Amino acid sequence: MRLPVMFLLILALLAVACGGNDDAERTLPTDTETPASVTATPQPSPTAMVLGSPHIVEYAVPPGSAPHDVAPAPDGTVWYTAQRTGELGLLDPATGQTVHISLGAGSAPHGVIVGPDGAPWVTDGGLNAIVRVEPVTHEVAVWPLPADRPGANLNTAAFDGAGRLWFTGQAGIYGRLDPASGEIVVFDAPRGRGPYGITTLPDGGVAFSSLAGSYIAVVDIETGDLNVLDPPTPGAGARRVWADPAGRLWVSQWNAGQLAMFDPATGGWQEWRLPGAAPMAYAVYVDWMGAVWVSDFGGNAMHRFDPQTQAFTTFPLPAQPANVRQILGREGEIWGAQSAADRLIVFRYE
Repeated sequence: MRLPVMFLLILALLAVACGGNDDAERTLPTDTETPASVTATPQPSPTAMVLGSPHIVEYAVPPGSAPHDVAPAPDGTVWYTAQRTGELGLLDPATGQTVHISLGAGSAPHGVIVGPDGAPWVTDGGLNAIVRVEPVTHEVAVWPLPADRPGANLNTAAFDGAGRLWFTGQAGIYGRLDPASGEIVVFDAPRGRGPYGITTLPDGGVAFSSLAGSYIAVVDIETGDLNVLDPPTPGAGARRVWADPAGRLWVSQWNAGQLAMFDPATGGWQEWRLPGAAPMAYAVYVDWMGAVWVSDFGGNAMHRFDPQTQAFTTFPLPAQPANVRQILGREGEIWGAQSAADRLIVFRYE
């Protein structure tokens, strides 16, 4: 029985490779008209055996956009921050078309997420403000940080279970916006500058990572107090953090070129060096299957890590360089923003 099953799997993979392009992908500009075909470095893994190799497609965005963060929307479109042009972009993968929405004079948006209300929420370092864009009308609402908190260098945001938006500022702050009242509270981060990535926990709490401080911190969402957690590697550079459904915190360690995990159930850490000679771990994301994705500036690649086997599968990126600064996804898709190539990339399982 093994031979026929493998034969059918091979036929299915050949069919995807030869005929997987839909009409939307064919409408892309010439330089990305043919979806990039990327060969993975295979590793034995239950996740890999279930999912196989994804179909990889690039979508061009307007030149000079420098897309920083990306956030798939419930309706199938994809939001992204155009950091250099001070705009929020919207890609329709069905047509390959993009729309850019100006966020105001001086804008330099960093992070974008889709909130519980279905709208994109932006952390804007240029405006020193939190920004919300109405998905249909594209009306822009702005919540500036308090006047005594200038130059916070806002980075990323996450909603807690009560519907409040928490954010980080690399200048040395973290804070909370209550969209219902408009109240913003800002806290000083331990060890000064560094707060960067942030994630929502399964219980509705939040945790953030500090790049310069090389720690992660679990936030008491009522008081703002922190439980600071130091990884085993000193000075590892905790850039981004993501919580899996079990509450484990996965961390991309920029300085060390490692993927790390803190398990609150045991209080223990594990760390794994990324493949390659000089890895630089930037973004991290846990997908719907429990696989952990890490973007690697040093290897110009995306790595998929299987927590069960502790094995990496490496996907070289077609753009040279790509510089994927954020990874987000939805079932069947992993999205990244290639800031150095003015492209978005999707790893699609079909």
